[in-house]
Amino acid sequence: MKTEQIQQAYEVAKARYADLGIDTEAALAALQKVSLSLHCWQADDVTGFENQGGDLTGGIQATGNYPGKARNIEELRADILKAKSFIPGRHRLNLHEIYGEFGGEFVDRDKVEPRHFQGWIDWAKKNDMKLDFNSTSFSHPKSGSLSLSNPDPEIRNFWIEHTKRCRAIAEEMGKAQGDPCIMNVWVHDGSKDLTVNRMKYRELLCDSLDKIFEKKYDNMKDCIESKVFGIGLESYTVGSNDFYIGYGTSRGKIVTLDTGHFHPTEVVADKLSSLLLFTPEIMLHVSRPVRWDSDHVTIMNDETLELCKEIVRCDALDRVHIGLDYFDASINRIGAYVIGSRATQKCMMQALLEPLAKLREYEANGQGFERLALLEESKSLPWNAVWDMFCLRNNVPVGEDFIAEIQKYEREVTSKRA
Repeated sequence: MKTEQIQQAYEVAKARYADLGIDTEAALAALQKVSLSLHCWQADDVTGFENQGGDLTGGIQATGNYPGKARNIEELRADILKAKSFIPGRHRLNLHEIYGEFGGEFVDRDKVEPRHFQGWIDWAKKNDMKLDFNSTSFSHPKSGSLSLSNPDPEIRNFWIEHTKRCRAIAEEMGKAQGDPCIMNVWVHDGSKDLTVNRMKYRELLCDSLDKIFEKKYDNMKDCIESKVFGIGLESYTVGSNDFYIGYGTSRGKIVTLDTGHFHPTEVVADKLSSLLLFTPEIMLHVSRPVRWDSDHVTIMNDETLELCKEIVRCDALDRVHIGLDYFDASINRIGAYVIGSRATQKCMMQALLEPLAKLREYEANGQGFERLALLEESKSLPWNAVWDMFCLRNNVPVGEDFIAEIQKYEREVTSKRA
């Protein structure tokens, strides 16, 4: 698309939105400040560098076998940078512990240290990215079906030590980048069949978390993540949504809401305004569940759009962190990054351009027809012209132009990987 056409379309859109009292320049400036936390595990199907060739466990699954996945840290970083070049704005990178630089040696998870991530810290600084972090309870001989809630003290203490060390790594990341590292704790703990001791496992999980969070840090933020169920853990999840909301609100922790970790009929956007009243911040893991936590690539659907609108309506852009969490191995992985990231940004763009003041005026006056009419008409306002301008100003491809660039990278790079 030619620059002149983009600019002309933007001027028309700018005038149209001005008629509704909306400043498109303010919306563009606001979107520029929204950083997504890109998930490193899309590039290699959650393999990591600790247990290459091992099974992915913990009730999660990457489906597909599209050729060209990253096989080592150099390829992973190259793929992430290639994806980043097509995503407008400045963004973060979210790492799991299994993505450390272990130098070909086996470093068990209760022995991991900040030095194993110094390369990532240096790389991120060089490439103008900030880091977030996750402990990793799955794909390990001690994972089983229970980790932090395991009745065996040896296994439980192993995972407590692992998570403590991950917090120390996150602290070093945050200190180095001058911005807090968001450190997420998700454990898969649960049961395939009926349990008669729900309370016991939740007491153990609560006690483990209290031990993990004993030490206070200044350069990282803790968040805790729930789930409905995992494969092979269908009947019971120790860290349920109720558990973590209770824990988070009572301990002042950030609660992570993964859009795939709820029943399909639940509306995750509806949860934001409730949580924001009682927790300091919220972490989002944006995904696309198809009938279950399938981790399909995020698209510009009603769920993601409503989520972004709710963030803006709650005036919570500075309290809600947005990360992506999907891993589709059935399509080009760099393409998956770009599609999901840009889709989330498109949703946020529309949210920032919503005629909220007028809509709230109608609502306050009891004008239900007018409110619904404007909500519907706003769907066809020229937000896409504003989005195109956002891409142009950030020097990334406008429209579908990135498709050919990703195809070229596949021909020249990823297709040559065995």
